[in-house]
Amino acid sequence: MGTFFHGLTLSAVVIGVVALGVLLGDIAYKGLPHLDWQFLTSYPSRFPHQAGIKAALAGTGWLMALTAVMVVPVGVGAALWLAEYAPRSWFANLIRLLIANLAGVPGIVYGLLGLALFVRWMGLGRGVLAGAFTVGLLVFPTVVVAAQEALRAVPDSLRQGAYALGATRWQVVSRVVLPAALPGILTGIVLAFSRAIGEAAPLILIGALTFVPFLPRTPMDPFTVLPVQIFNWVSRPQEGFRLIAASGIIVLLVVLLSLNAFAIWLRNRYQRRAEW
Repeated sequence: MGTFFHGLTLSAVVIGVVALGVLLGDIAYKGLPHLDWQFLTSYPSRFPHQAGIKAALAGTGWLMALTAVMVVPVGVGAALWLAEYAPRSWFANLIRLLIANLAGVPGIVYGLLGLALFVRWMGLGRGVLAGAFTVGLLVFPTVVVAAQEALRAVPDSLRQGAYALGATRWQVVSRVVLPAALPGILTGIVLAFSRAIGEAAPLILIGALTFVPFLPRTPMDPFTVLPVQIFNWVSRPQEGFRLIAASGIIVLLVVLLSLNAFAIWLRNRYQRRAEW
């Protein structure tokens, strides 16, 4: 029976790899001929051969930068409190459970929350700031969970050794635990933002535009991002827009793979430094 399930799992993996390879090959075949400097530096257009992703790239950069400024300090701080300072009580356990459950909520639910809370109730409008708050809610639980796991993975002997040398609790946390957990924390943050870059549904709900022939100048300006721009092109009936949508998918994949490679590099670098 075990051999049967092992063979079934292996077959499913092979089928999945083949299907992914065919899909990526089709995208590369359609998108690579249209992927040039003009495509990267042009604004959207009603003519496929003139359309580009400059505004979407800039909007994605704005969104990720604002989200990082808001989420990283609060998320890592919350993880520090839960892992190092929170007492063993039902309240702390309830918070941990709620954060873990929020990490699995679909992105469209956060989009509805962002529309009701940030766009309408707080009156932020349909600009980059409202989008950053919405995406921040999306990635916050993932950052907290990843940071908690990294902090818990630090051997308790390091803490006890620091306490034995007369260090205070804050000195132990800031100079011993946090540097040791930094590789895992950074990796979790980068992977959380990799998920955020590929999200389209919550941003469409809060009003991210599909045609933006300008760059955002302030956090209150309208914006678009790569997934929304790709969705717009795929939805059009002209074949030319579907071809440049494939080019946009290639750019998005390159950004995502670059972020994942950066996460691996960060983890390896700080692990080697910790070993020294």
